[in-house]
Amino acid sequence: MNTINAAIQVLPQKSDDIYPIVDKAIGIIQKSGVKYKVCPFETVVEGTWNEIIELLTNVKEEVLKHAPSTLINLKIQASRENVRIEDK
Repeated sequence: MNTINAAIQVLPQKSDDIYPIVDKAIGIIQKSGVKYKVCPFETVVEGTWNEIIELLTNVKEEVLKHAPSTLINLKIQASRENVRIEDK
């Protein structure tokens, strides 16, 4: 299965201080073992489709432990060839 890139932006809703919650989401990404790059507005991850979908599910579940709801913006780049962070 080819490697894809996904940009994940988590926006916890109805919470006074969202940054600690976003940090928890980034912690889930760091522990996942997928390659990642934290950027100012989103975190870019690299992995197989299945790895990224599982990661997204884990991020959502972690955020919802700390906020009543969240918006998650997701951008995916897929190709017949592997898509790598360093190629951008």
